[in-house]
Amino acid sequence: MNGVKKSFNGNQVLKDINFTLDKGENLVVLGKSGTGKSVLIKCLVRLIEADEGEIITFEKNILQANRAELTELRGKIGFLFQGGALYDSMTVRENLEFPVRRKKKNSEKGDIDKLVEEVLDNVGLKDTIDKMPSELSGGQRKRVSLARTLIMKPELILYDEPTTGLDPVTSQEISELILEVQEKYGTAAIIITHDIKCAEITANRAMLIDDGTFIVEGTIEDLKRSPDPKVNLFFK
Repeated sequence: MNGVKKSFNGNQVLKDINFTLDKGENLVVLGKSGTGKSVLIKCLVRLIEADEGEIITFEKNILQANRAELTELRGKIGFLFQGGALYDSMTVRENLEFPVRRKKKNSEKGDIDKLVEEVLDNVGLKDTIDKMPSELSGGQRKRVSLARTLIMKPELILYDEPTTGLDPVTSQEISELILEVQEKYGTAAIIITHDIKCAEITANRAMLIDDGTFIVEGTIEDLKRSPDPKVNLFFK
């Protein structure tokens, strides 16, 4: 992202966003509620249109992409929403089959079944395959949502507050799973969070957003040593 800006009704949420994400890297974006963290990643996939700037994704400026190019770019990106965004009327199996059937319309049932079982096994939930989302705990819903993301084999995953609403033990399990996904699939990720424990487990690099721009960047240890009082508040 280069010089990305976004306003809503005159309120400038993103003022000047600049960063680069390396292949296979986990980048954590920290910040208080309402600082534009989720807006940032939604701009990255054009769920929200940025007002200014460049967003170069897989060597293409996504802001200039036509519908076909945008669909192709989004196919390389997985998005894990805060609430999981599972379809309540579908079983876990059907939730995972849905994106495959949409994108790979000629896929054989046996091939899809194998994919579904593989990704569920990778998130430790193979035994939930025929359950409904309402039968799952919050942590299980997060895992199934991640499995649905992984089934499309993305190169980049965007995690929007992956541990929000979870108890400390489940939060740690989800954080460790994010790390396992990076190591097993070689994915890059942007992890939006205010959960310092999650950041400590998952981050190769971290950035803190305040007043619409990044004010510090480095490892979590670098941020902990920062003299900036706005940064120190996160580690008290």
